[in-house]
Amino acid sequence: MHLDRVNELINTGWARTKGITGKGVTVAVVDTGIFLHEDFDKERIVGFYDCFGKNILPYDDCGHGTHVAGIIAGNGRASGGKYEGVAPGASLVVVKALDYRGDGKFETVIKALNKIKDRVYEDNIRIVNISMGAALAGRGMNGHALVEVVEKLWDMGVVVCVAAGNKGPAAYSVTMPGISPRVITVGFISQGENHCSKGPTKSCVVKPEIIAPGNNIVSCMNGPGKYTVKSGSSMATPIVSGAIALLLEMYPSMTNVQVKKRLYERTVDLGYDKNIQGWGWLDIKRLLC
Repeated sequence: MHLDRVNELINTGWARTKGITGKGVTVAVVDTGIFLHEDFDKERIVGFYDCFGKNILPYDDCGHGTHVAGIIAGNGRASGGKYEGVAPGASLVVVKALDYRGDGKFETVIKALNKIKDRVYEDNIRIVNISMGAALAGRGMNGHALVEVVEKLWDMGVVVCVAAGNKGPAAYSVTMPGISPRVITVGFISQGENHCSKGPTKSCVVKPEIIAPGNNIVSCMNGPGKYTVKSGSSMATPIVSGAIALLLEMYPSMTNVQVKKRLYERTVDLGYDKNIQGWGWLDIKRLLC
């Protein structure tokens, strides 16, 4: 699904007619890094931190993080605007916490999130995007510390958007840290069999909170002028993060609690079970109006 089609499905066009692009809002992306694709203005990448300690300059040896960042904030330059992201004016802070295969360890991701926590005010981070629950599931490590650090970020006033994971369709399959009752956990509805993780959590919290497009999403690739296709809750999550960037441009004083409440009030009920769709489908016009 091309990003132009995604933007049509979630009504991004309404924001464009009003000149709302996410300008002035910074989104932190914890992932595999970022390639300096033509769709990212260098001045909009306000920070890059490598948890593997190797590089100062931005890089992405996997491509997942670049794809996620493009969904949030790519300006579509290399495609003539066809693959423009949801918030093409937003700024990015990128922390590389996953390796060249897209895999990671809990301690590395916790280190990345603590780095963001230390930079929240200096880099003016309003949103954190975590598209990696599936990659961290089932490793036998202590995920509670991961949940704890995302909740600390939430308590600092940051909006935290987390992928539900792709471990469905069984119940209780939402991955960490998306099980946290504070964060906004994002799922998707697929065509045919639904592999998106499904709630509730073992603490009986309904999850995910919201759904967005997640199938065959075209976005930036880690190569000059190139794009690629990926699917999953990892792709739905940056769509929601981008939408929230638009909302915070319109209402910069809005708190993360108010953002969550507005999502609850403005989603579209598609009639699915609450542990599949949460509150419902993202609609940007309804969210912003």
